[in-house]
Amino acid sequence: MAEERDIPRHDELSLWLFERGREPKTIAALTGDVSPRRYLRVSLKEGSAILAFYPPTLNVAFTSFLKSTRLLHEAGVRVPEILDSDEGAGLMLLEDVGAETLFDWRSDSWQAIEPFIEASRRAATSIALLSCDAAELPAPPLDGATLWRELESTWRNFLRPTGLCGNKPLSGRLYKGLQDLCSQLDLEPMVPCHRDFMVRNLVPDVTLKEVIVLDHQDLRLGPPLYDLASLANDSLFLDAEKTEDLFGRELVSSLQYRRCAAQRALKIVGTFVSFAKRGQPRYLPMVGECLERSLGQLAGLPETEALVSDLRALWKPAIDSTAVW
Repeated sequence: MAEERDIPRHDELSLWLFERGREPKTIAALTGDVSPRRYLRVSLKEGSAILAFYPPTLNVAFTSFLKSTRLLHEAGVRVPEILDSDEGAGLMLLEDVGAETLFDWRSDSWQAIEPFIEASRRAATSIALLSCDAAELPAPPLDGATLWRELESTWRNFLRPTGLCGNKPLSGRLYKGLQDLCSQLDLEPMVPCHRDFMVRNLVPDVTLKEVIVLDHQDLRLGPPLYDLASLANDSLFLDAEKTEDLFGRELVSSLQYRRCAAQRALKIVGTFVSFAKRGQPRYLPMVGECLERSLGQLAGLPETEALVSDLRALWKPAIDSTAVW
């Protein structure tokens, strides 16, 4: 197992940059995510850049990011340019695309954000049209077994401890219904997908009215509508009318889309709770909306529609609550 190492000191980072012909003025740490990756904003003579540090345990993610950057760039999807990289040191210098993502715009007017959601839809379509097979993509497929493992994590870490599985008969039916949902998604021919295509990973380019796609190292094959379902049902919760205007009524009402949206909404409940357990509780206020989203989609699926009336009554206090889980 690779030995973990701390992020290099600022003087070591400065030396690394100098050795590559760059003159750092300042180096400032950015707010970290839950991953062991760390990011710093570097002020250089030629402008600012982002320095990413990958510890040895993330060597695979480092090389995956290099690969996915190349694939997406070739497909015309805007991603941060890699200015320099050193796998041995776990350092990568990236184009600084700005501090705000579309998530930071979630309270703005629809008129302001809509062009960038439309641009995001176009980017998701371009990703799905990549002419790659599983062996060419950085990550293993998002198949039915993987989708189910994600829901099982939500079940184990949130639904069961909070009593939202219901009594034994309801719990058994819900468990089977969710398994069947994932099995149905596994029957769809898979296409390339970002896998985490939501507004926290999309940066608005106000000049070009386009988006810059972040955190794309998990590029893989997955259900055809998974990225679109993530865009509309994770962190930014588009209402039915806006979703239909963007994606088309036929797509939004399809079983394929409903299954992707239900799985994604329930999956991220588990993700947000997991983040909180690791000291990052800022997304917990979205848990109620995610539960509401999943119910709306489960109501339109043959494998779960009969359960929704009971689930809605059981989940209503959790959906309405302002509690931090």
